[in-house]
Amino acid sequence: MRKIALFIAMLLIPCVSFAGLVGSNSSITPVSKEFKQQLMGSPVYIQIFKEERTLDLFVKMGEQYQLLDSYKICNYSGGLGPKQRQGDFKSPEGFYSVQRNQLKPDSRFYKAINIGFPNTYDRAHGYEGKYLMIHGACVSIGCYAMTDSGIDEIFQFVTAALVFGQPNVQVSIYPFRMTDANMQRHKYSTYADFWRQLKPGYDYFATTHQPPVVSVVDGRYVVSKPLNTSVQPQLASNYTLPEAK
Repeated sequence: MRKIALFIAMLLIPCVSFAGLVGSNSSITPVSKEFKQQLMGSPVYIQIFKEERTLDLFVKMGEQYQLLDSYKICNYSGGLGPKQRQGDFKSPEGFYSVQRNQLKPDSRFYKAINIGFPNTYDRAHGYEGKYLMIHGACVSIGCYAMTDSGIDEIFQFVTAALVFGQPNVQVSIYPFRMTDANMQRHKYSTYADFWRQLKPGYDYFATTHQPPVVSVVDGRYVVSKPLNTSVQPQLASNYTLPEAK
């Protein structure tokens, strides 16, 4: 009887492993290196956390976004809080999006992704700045600088997602992981009201594993429920990736 039970358990191991990969815990557990390449071309989503110096890259698996990997940020500048003017050396916070024309494979900082600062919110508040990037070379003056190996993988997945049908890649940039405890710790900050506008986006993804739908109303970020009209782009695992233009 024990031999039969052991045999059944061995048969179930692959099923259990795959279920663990796509289950709820996989949102915080990176996928294996072997599995990564199979996901190339799927939609992706990025979260950046300044205080933790972490960039989390998520990939769509089934109906939810799961953590592909976490990357250490070598450098950002200006401390916590949003970027407000050219020359303040601050790295932005807020909700941004990336299209193909924002990819810079020939950047002097190895490879770069322009996050799209200033966005609608920034312009509504008169914030100014340009060329705010996620890039390599570990050097930052207002950008988010990664290791070259880190930006290699991030750039590859973002490019593949855009080439194979994702209209834009959302980038949510937070001062810290916006737990209730961290919000309480920073409740007297000059930026507390701004951060309260960001928290619903953080909470929405933590609950649904879907990127938040964000708009700007009367100069404030507003998170709303998405329309169920999204189209799943074709998985591009078996295709050769053309060079970004």
